[in-house]
Amino acid sequence: MQKLITRRLQNYTKKQSNALLIHSISTCIPVRTNDESWTTLISLLAQGGPDSEFALFEASKILDSGFKPNCYALVNILRASTDLGFNSYCQQLHTYILKSGEALRLFLELERSEAYPDAYSFTAALAACGQLASARNDDLEQAFRFFHQLPDPDTISYNELINSIAQFGNMKEAIEILFIMPKPNSSSWNSILTGYVHRNRAPEALEFFYNMKSDDVEMDEYTFSITLSGIASLAALTWGMLIHCCTIKQGLNTSIVVASALIDMYSKCGQLKDAELMFRSLSKKNLITWNAMITGYAHNGDSTKVIQLFEQLKLVRDLKPDWVTFLNVLAACLHNEIPLHQAIQFFESMIKDYGIEPTVEHCCSSVRLMGQNGEVCRAIWTIYQLDFTSYVVVWRALLGACVACGKFKVANISAAKVIRLEGGDDYVYVTMSNIFAGHGKWGEVSAVRKFMQERGVTKEAGCSWIEVEN
Repeated sequence: MQKLITRRLQNYTKKQSNALLIHSISTCIPVRTNDESWTTLISLLAQGGPDSEFALFEASKILDSGFKPNCYALVNILRASTDLGFNSYCQQLHTYILKSGEALRLFLELERSEAYPDAYSFTAALAACGQLASARNDDLEQAFRFFHQLPDPDTISYNELINSIAQFGNMKEAIEILFIMPKPNSSSWNSILTGYVHRNRAPEALEFFYNMKSDDVEMDEYTFSITLSGIASLAALTWGMLIHCCTIKQGLNTSIVVASALIDMYSKCGQLKDAELMFRSLSKKNLITWNAMITGYAHNGDSTKVIQLFEQLKLVRDLKPDWVTFLNVLAACLHNEIPLHQAIQFFESMIKDYGIEPTVEHCCSSVRLMGQNGEVCRAIWTIYQLDFTSYVVVWRALLGACVACGKFKVANISAAKVIRLEGGDDYVYVTMSNIFAGHGKWGEVSAVRKFMQERGVTKEAGCSWIEVEN
């Protein structure tokens, strides 16, 4: 039926190129993701003609209705937008393409078409490789291929290549390219810093920052923001204070980007008063700044102030809580004796009042809250309702919640799910042993430990970072 509709659309609109007619047809086609009929209709709308501007408007409405176009439809819309000189629309479409993961397929389609990609297209393709490198191994090879096709790569092209390599974790190779590129700028160096921090290699990020400082490399607000993020992950207060001094010297300490990073750093180093002082000193605050302070309170277990600041944020004009805000509010409920029904109200408000779709992190927090209150059956229902059954972290959260309430049946279900999804690591067996030990079931404890010995499972030793010297 779908192919028949597509053929009829193509034949009929060849005879009558009228956007109003196509609009009438579009109202009769149900919205389905990647539907061939919709793709054909959008392509026909974007082909131009006397009604091309109206046609493009209709194509936009189809996209807004929930249809997710493939690369062929996107190519046609881009061409029509360019021909009409709709630059702002082209920029919006470019953002959509990058977010939807269609950038590489769109570029490859452009390569196969008559229009040979220009330098801007190659650079955009490199940027797409950087965004997807952590997910697919072949994207790094794609990045090199695109880069070598550039006749005269500029600084932006080099930066996108470095970013792709750094995001993939090949830091040595990224640094080598940094040192051979003709005109590196602060973004070039920041890409290396970001790569280290995102790969949880903060000590190496600090060493790289020190080398930048020694070589008198120009630093901007993002350099300090990234470095402070790495320091926060280590809770290295001395380093953080040194970086704070550097930002003051360069007049960047009042920048919202830097100030938010300083609030985060001081909070994670346990210096809440310094974080509060920084927060209050800012005349302008964005959502990142508010979230940094709310996260700081949550990180330090001050649940009362989390809720208070959350209520203040709700009153701020032009700012709305996002998924990060609500994640910290749920964490505050978890660490404070806030009634379960009130915590559930926050969760439901996030969905109904703010239209925020729950993430797996929200699900884990809700599961822990319910488990902490003995509502483990409700927690299982929530996992299935939110469709997070294939995520091992939610079952780990439920298993951990069973330690407090001692629900052995649910604990066994959770443990079985974790083993099926991830394999039997030490966490499952140690947690089950702790659940049994906490309720005096020593026979079961011995059985679990014996099973661990037979399987060769050993408990992994914990470790922590501490600052020994300045």
